[in-house]
Amino acid sequence: MPEKTVIKKTSDQIHHKNYAYWVKLAAISSSSVAMLLVIIKFYAWLISDSSAMLASTTDSILDLFASVMNIIILRFALAPADKEHKFGHGKAESLAGLVQAAFVLGSALLLIFNGVERVINPQMIVHSEVAIWVTIIAIILTLALVVFQRFVIKRTGSIVINADALHYQSDLFLNVGVLAAIILSQGIWLQADGVFTIAVALYLLFGAGQIIYQSVYQLMDHELNDDEVAKITTIILAHKHALGLHELRTRQSGMHRFIQFHLELDDSLSLLQAHSIGDDIEHKICQALAPCEVFIHHDPSSVVSEELKQQRKE
Repeated sequence: MPEKTVIKKTSDQIHHKNYAYWVKLAAISSSSVAMLLVIIKFYAWLISDSSAMLASTTDSILDLFASVMNIIILRFALAPADKEHKFGHGKAESLAGLVQAAFVLGSALLLIFNGVERVINPQMIVHSEVAIWVTIIAIILTLALVVFQRFVIKRTGSIVINADALHYQSDLFLNVGVLAAIILSQGIWLQADGVFTIAVALYLLFGAGQIIYQSVYQLMDHELNDDEVAKITTIILAHKHALGLHELRTRQSGMHRFIQFHLELDDSLSLLQAHSIGDDIEHKICQALAPCEVFIHHDPSSVVSEELKQQRKE
């Protein structure tokens, strides 16, 4: 096996292991935090009867369900390519994102109904001191989790962890809103409990829309971003034997990027030389955008259509 091929496989394996480690750790961390939040918020809701606390509890229950589901789906998404899925299982992450969005939409609609009812029929919150302390603890735990999730997203770009992080970011706003609602509902503004519940629901609707967009973005095989495409083009054209390229196509599935293009080379090059040039370019692209797979079609420059050459000049 050629040395560059061995290096590429080793590099991809290292990236895959790092990716798997961090996303699994993030998923387990979010599930653990969600479980703790559900327990303490449910207790606070039972003794305070706060609509905003119910909203917070409901959101945490959905977060827990989604986080546990992430652990299950990631086991599938991180599985290597097989006979039936030769491009891997990365799109399972995008499907998981859509499922999470459905949960968020459902919880948002339920909270709107509950919030409207509490605005129409406001009630004084009892045992507010317990609800306040539980909310403060929830803010601290959620903030720590979001910081860690952002760290993981920066290292992996995982759409599942990004979707999960959106839940917990909404929890930060939700918990701050709950805290304000509990304080204001103590004879200052009784409707605050319901109003903040509705506000959180609207924020969740917005977050769900973002998750849906990102998931569909990948499921529809959208091109890589402009910076990555520019980097690919620069690497190809920087090679001294590359006369040009055309039909550059890219997509992403989970953590893997797929890149294909036609490489224009001098007519006089032998097949062995053309293959060596392609291997060199592939190696450099994989170094810059690992983990990825590169498919190169070698074209003698004389077969490149005059129309394509004319388009380039224009």
